[in-house]
Amino acid sequence: MTPTDAYHSLIQHVREARLLESVGSLLGWDERTYMPPKGSGHRAEQMALISRLVHERLAAPQLAEWLAVVEQSDLAARPDAVEAVNVREIRRVHERAVKIPTRLVEELARTTTRAQNVWQEARQANDFPSFAPWLDRIVRLKREEAQAIGYRDSVYDPLLDEYEPGATTREVAAWFAELRRELTPLVAALAEARRQPRSDVLTRDFPIDRQHWFGQSVAAAIGFDFTAGRLDTTAHPFCSGIGPGDCRLTTRYQTRDLQQGLFGILHEAGHGIYDQGLDPDHCGTPMGSPVSLGIHESQSRLWENQVGRSRPFWEYFYPRLCQSFPGALDDVSLDDFHFAVNRVARSLIRVEADEVTYNLHIILRFELEQALLRGELSANDTPAAWNERFRASFDLTPPDDAHGCLQDIHWSMGGFGYFPTYTLGNLFAAQFMEQARSDLPGLDDDFRRGEFRRLKGWLNDRIHRPGMRWRSRDLCLKVTGRPLSPRPLLSYLRQKYGELYHL
Repeated sequence: MTPTDAYHSLIQHVREARLLESVGSLLGWDERTYMPPKGSGHRAEQMALISRLVHERLAAPQLAEWLAVVEQSDLAARPDAVEAVNVREIRRVHERAVKIPTRLVEELARTTTRAQNVWQEARQANDFPSFAPWLDRIVRLKREEAQAIGYRDSVYDPLLDEYEPGATTREVAAWFAELRRELTPLVAALAEARRQPRSDVLTRDFPIDRQHWFGQSVAAAIGFDFTAGRLDTTAHPFCSGIGPGDCRLTTRYQTRDLQQGLFGILHEAGHGIYDQGLDPDHCGTPMGSPVSLGIHESQSRLWENQVGRSRPFWEYFYPRLCQSFPGALDDVSLDDFHFAVNRVARSLIRVEADEVTYNLHIILRFELEQALLRGELSANDTPAAWNERFRASFDLTPPDDAHGCLQDIHWSMGGFGYFPTYTLGNLFAAQFMEQARSDLPGLDDDFRRGEFRRLKGWLNDRIHRPGMRWRSRDLCLKVTGRPLSPRPLLSYLRQKYGELYHL
């Protein structure tokens, strides 16, 4: 077999696996939006079958044969060439798949599908004991997965690597330690500041149908293409990039909470803009895939916070918001509104947390996940451990488990190793935005006019279209000229909130 034939066979095989995966994504989207609760048992079997078929294709022996032929040829000689990138990343996925038993893949898919339904009911009923056996089972399965893949330093490493290839628990812990050291006194200073935002601005009567319309119009304005996507509601917001021309956003609304729905839409639209910005010609291959969840999260956090909570953004959108909710904000100035959407306060719910305290929520989960996987913490003891750590970080005690350890879907879906990517996304977002402002003078003037094409185009060119040509750390270095660091995020937070709170 020639190297060219081997490469074509490899790509066709992997593309078929990714097509199956996209079917699973569509089933997952339906499960969390429209599927009736009693369908979870059958859906679990569907997901187990899809997961087994995908795994069998990615672990197939012929992949190793084709990879070996291509790797020894000129096709893979230049590291950043399309063929070399695809081969490098397919090799990584194949070697990981070979190590994980098919039985375990099926069991994880079956268990997590059922567990997500149990979690949703447990959260609504504030009933952690009903979810605890499922959490225990998932932890044991994820520990088995980590052991099958293998690790040198931490059982957490192979699970983190699934979402952020190349990252290690040790380096993430070091970044997080610096963030906690710097953010804790900043949070305290902001809490004690004499200047505070009005607390009544965002808790008025905001009809949900108008929230939906306004949020969708904002997402379209920043560049999300609704001819290739849609917006629905769910218990825990997410974005599903099904494939070219099909990207699904979700959010959740409360009548007397404008922020939850609106900024949820901005956040998920950022994910969607990334998915829509991938090169469709490379669909189903690494060159047409996101780099990592940390990079993906950088795009959602950039649009939600760096852009969506900026004053220039609201200079354009605030008059339109007032028109959308007649009378609701008549006594609220633009300055009052901008200050309100940037309010910093210790709070219970991660997805509603402000930019400054958000990362402390992630650090808590990062540490609890490691304790669970190491066997130092049992599923049954998780609520008490959560509450103890939460008091230490936020000086707050959750009133119940629905506002504590049951608030996130991630553990029910087996996403151990996922949470750190949220803070990594914040780090990447700050560093990328700092560079974008340097490369694109006058961005704030663009935002004041409701113009976002220059920033979106910059992101498309620098981050989206290259696919997985570079790993996240290399992409950061290429785009910004510097390794990833907490310093740009800390500098951004100190400057922005120092000005708002008159520190």
